[in-house]
Amino acid sequence: MELLRLGAVGEERPYVRAADGTVHDLSSITADIDGAFLAADGVARARAALEAGDLPVADVEGLRIGAPIARPGAVVCIGMNYAAHAAESGSEPPEQPIVFFKHPNTVVGPDDEVLVPRGSTKTDWEVELAVVIGKQARYVETDEEALACIAGYAVSNDVSERAFQLDESGGQWSKGKCCETFNPLGPALVPADEVDPDNLDLKSWVNGEARQDSNTRDMVFSVAALIRDLSQYMVLSPGDIVNTGTPEGVALSGRFPYLAPGDTMELEIQGLGRQRQTLGKA
Repeated sequence: MELLRLGAVGEERPYVRAADGTVHDLSSITADIDGAFLAADGVARARAALEAGDLPVADVEGLRIGAPIARPGAVVCIGMNYAAHAAESGSEPPEQPIVFFKHPNTVVGPDDEVLVPRGSTKTDWEVELAVVIGKQARYVETDEEALACIAGYAVSNDVSERAFQLDESGGQWSKGKCCETFNPLGPALVPADEVDPDNLDLKSWVNGEARQDSNTRDMVFSVAALIRDLSQYMVLSPGDIVNTGTPEGVALSGRFPYLAPGDTMELEIQGLGRQRQTLGKA
């Protein structure tokens, strides 16, 4: 089962895709797929309604795919969570998770245009596993409790502008992370009980050429460990997103050119779907 939000920007409606590929209208269950829906056991209610045959089949041909979660309260990000990526960035693997934030309004649909910021010279791609919180995570003590707070998973592109992020522009990570359109998400939210977050292949391409190819088992800190750790310093609420870090193969490594208007990015995570964005000018 996959949860979807389809429609024009600002007019997305909730849908669910069944295992046989049919898409069903979810609006009898909820007006949107958001934190309130997830907190009210929305994933289980959607599954029950689908299995009971209570959701009508929908004709969604031609509809834009929106981000699968509406209005996230927070987008929490983890830096250098793959040892090889830390190495290509010139750093040792961190001893504790590196935490930074993206503005929630960076979240856009998986195939929406990504805008190269004005003055940018180093716009970069980052395929990441996104965790969507479904239950408040506050002072979580065990990995099992941490995993129980997760509603589902999605593909995320943590687009970055490295000159804004690093010393060339004052050395503040969020400067290079919060530009408009800098977090394509989706195409779907896949329920947590259908995903093994510790063994997922992640890949990315730029203009059809392979860039990243790794697996979440290479994370320095597992998904459960990240949620448990974050909950000691902040309260994660239903609908919040946690981007769990990117593997090696980004432009920051010096092996590839940075992005420019007209380029295309494609990202894929095993079982979670594929994204494709074309870059334009801000």
